[in-house]
Amino acid sequence: MAPQKTSSGPLLTPRALNRATLDRQHLLRRTEALGPKDAVAHLVGLQAQNVKPPYFALWARLAGFRPEQLSALIEERELVRIVTLRSTIHLHTADDVLTLRPLVQAARDRELKQFRGQLAGVDLERLAETVRGLVEERPYTMKEIRDVLGEEWPGAEPQALSIAARCVLPLVQVTPRGLWGRSGRVALTTAEHWLGRAPGPVPAPDDTVLRYLAAFGPASVKDMQTWAGLTRLGEVFERLRPTLVTFRDENGVELFDLPDAPRPDEDTPAPPRFLPEFDNLLLSHADRTRVIPAEHWGRAWKGNQAFSTLLVDGFLAGVWRLEESKGEEGKGHAVLTVQPFGSLDRARRDEVAAEGERLLVEMTSATSYDVRFGDVMG
Repeated sequence: MAPQKTSSGPLLTPRALNRATLDRQHLLRRTEALGPKDAVAHLVGLQAQNVKPPYFALWARLAGFRPEQLSALIEERELVRIVTLRSTIHLHTADDVLTLRPLVQAARDRELKQFRGQLAGVDLERLAETVRGLVEERPYTMKEIRDVLGEEWPGAEPQALSIAARCVLPLVQVTPRGLWGRSGRVALTTAEHWLGRAPGPVPAPDDTVLRYLAAFGPASVKDMQTWAGLTRLGEVFERLRPTLVTFRDENGVELFDLPDAPRPDEDTPAPPRFLPEFDNLLLSHADRTRVIPAEHWGRAWKGNQAFSTLLVDGFLAGVWRLEESKGEEGKGHAVLTVQPFGSLDRARRDEVAAEGERLLVEMTSATSYDVRFGDVMG
């Protein structure tokens, strides 16, 4: 990969980048201007490996958010769960499913090449036709797809067949998977079948670059490539350069931005925020020091487990866990355990506890609850 271009533009410190990004993410103050669907569009999708993270991600960003609002949009097929950015499940608007997925198909093609040696004898066009015929008749689980493909190509590695299926076709997760308060196994069909309209042609990336900067900027070319899982975006930024402004970070790396995008003073207050595991804020830049202090790098993970994260003063400062229990006559109890990575003074601790209590009141049905400071990662 080519080295990042340096710049002599105005300096933006990590703290200035933090405040700019938090503002665009609606994490400095919850916005009343966006509903859940428009917020998902503005953020260009929400990380959604698990069911609950999109709900907590929007709760942290939107004033008056209720989980039922988002759940209804998923049930109405206005929002869809699909593999897109960084080869992970994201929740996108239907329009983005039909345009963004074709844009990042090149990344799916690269991913598929990594497993080509385990797909000896597999005709990918026939595989796509086979899978489409299955899942457009009824939703299939990935195990069911793998079993059928395994009979067709017994010499191929089963997991590689699964990856091939999701790479060659835009497979979406159908409801009730993803709905608030309901369970459902992962079952798949094609985006075209689920939405009743065909994907568009592969779009030029220019508009997506501008949308990325609006939600995650100021950012470098490498930052956006990390977010999208794409390469060779430098020429796109160069094409857009006359319409953008440039800055530099503390390492001299060139950062691009929209001229009228908010860039608050770095001393702007940032209240505590409880974010879900895999929140895009922490994953969408090559240089993540704007959110993750060097001393806390990797601390939100333990083995293969990712923990929900706490921001204090705008930066990663701890993890949290929510546990709910049901009592008699529908009376439930919820406990929010918070584990700061360092000591919090009394004022910060009180702010975290107050935000935690708000989470318990607005995101659980518990009739009693506690906020505790203790060990989460065990």
